[in-house]
Amino acid sequence: MGDIKKSKLSMTISEASDFFDEHDIFEVADVVEVKDIRFALKKKKYVGLDMRLFEKIKSKAKKLHMSEDMLIQEWLMEKV
Repeated sequence: MGDIKKSKLSMTISEASDFFDEHDIFEVADVVEVKDIRFALKKKKYVGLDMRLFEKIKSKAKKLHMSEDMLIQEWLMEKV
């Protein structure tokens, strides 16, 4: 499995999961408990789309190298 000295910032979630399946958290000397995490959740409303329309949006988003959500958001912001 992965080297214990591998940068924790460069691990994927899957790699970290595999790593800690085989290692104890206390083997990593610089691990500290996080006591205060703050974040702001944004409320979202999900709407249904016809799958044929969504496939067209998905194709356009892929050509523009962006997510479908971001493309839809951008288009809606232009219209509102």
